[in-house]
Amino acid sequence: MSFLILNFVLLFSLVDLHTLSREEPKCNTNAYPPELKDKVSDAYINLDLKPEDRWKEISMNMKVELLELLQEIKNFTNFILNGKLFDYIDKYLPFIADTLPDPYGNEIKGIAKVTGIPLGEVVLYNIFYEVFTVCTSIVAQTPGGKIFHARNLDFGLFLGWDVTNNTWSLPEVLRPLVRNFYFQRSGKTAYVATGFTGFVGAVNGVKQGVFSLTMNERFKINGGFVGILEWILGNREAKWTTFLARDVLESSSSFEMAYNALSNKKILAPCYYILGGNSTGQGVVITRDRTRSIHPMRMKQTEAGWYVLQTNYDHWEAPLIIDDRRTPGKKCMNDMTQKNVGFKGLYNVMSTVPVLNELTSYTVLMQVNTGKVESYRRYCSDPCFPW
Repeated sequence: MSFLILNFVLLFSLVDLHTLSREEPKCNTNAYPPELKDKVSDAYINLDLKPEDRWKEISMNMKVELLELLQEIKNFTNFILNGKLFDYIDKYLPFIADTLPDPYGNEIKGIAKVTGIPLGEVVLYNIFYEVFTVCTSIVAQTPGGKIFHARNLDFGLFLGWDVTNNTWSLPEVLRPLVRNFYFQRSGKTAYVATGFTGFVGAVNGVKQGVFSLTMNERFKINGGFVGILEWILGNREAKWTTFLARDVLESSSSFEMAYNALSNKKILAPCYYILGGNSTGQGVVITRDRTRSIHPMRMKQTEAGWYVLQTNYDHWEAPLIIDDRRTPGKKCMNDMTQKNVGFKGLYNVMSTVPVLNELTSYTVLMQVNTGKVESYRRYCSDPCFPW
């Protein structure tokens, strides 16, 4: 905790505080289409293979990038336990892989085996997403009722500030790892999840003709650290939040089936699941504590009535004043108007500072009826907010 506080103090000493006052946003209207060099490429995961073999090809191809990421994590944690933190991680975390439900533990073991990266470090890489994902998600419908889903994935808060370039270190090494993963069975795509190579859960995805979903972190004291500790101590009733998201993509055959699973399963960490469907009005923010859903917000309940927007704060409470992405996001959605809902309009909203910020690794755009997915690596040019 002292490490996080130190980063927080350092950051505020480097950032001109008057920039955090969040002036009226200038909504971006010409960001789409982005440059082709930033477009995320596709990778294919064969679900017919044994779990330990599914990620073999992509992991081998991205081994250098994975090692660079882990080295960056080591760089900003090397003061912990006199530089021996990763000795403990390599010794004690591998057992967690044996406790994880199928197929996740074996998939993680397969990644470690093919890359030669210590198993404990691959486990750590997957655990990170239970506690450090900061995002903006939007589900919106056209006047004709077609549902679109977009999200910015922001990751790495307090995990290494580069004082030379005024950027977070972790997003810089995460961006090369982003892929659209097409999970296939018998040669046909079952679902698509955009994420980082080496991470086997899902933080967003789409099942063509059925639903789309994203997951955002929810800041609460009894967050992921508590759930992970309970898991280590042997209480394993709860689902890992990102594994549940992938379970739902795998097995749910309807919007309501997905909604019920995301609302009612016990989970390790509080979070928000944002779910879009294939019919008019099927957009909902599911606010989760670890045992239940609280105050779900459906599209028809919102002031606009044609979209839901969720960042990392409960929708019935004001966001943190220095991290208000909700207000600019909603303003830009309203300025865009419903008639412009689509990949272009949503990408422009996601390109407006501070919805786009120094933590943003990628933007993903999804349309459930067609199953179309477009994802782009993101870079926030000055002037920009650190989060």
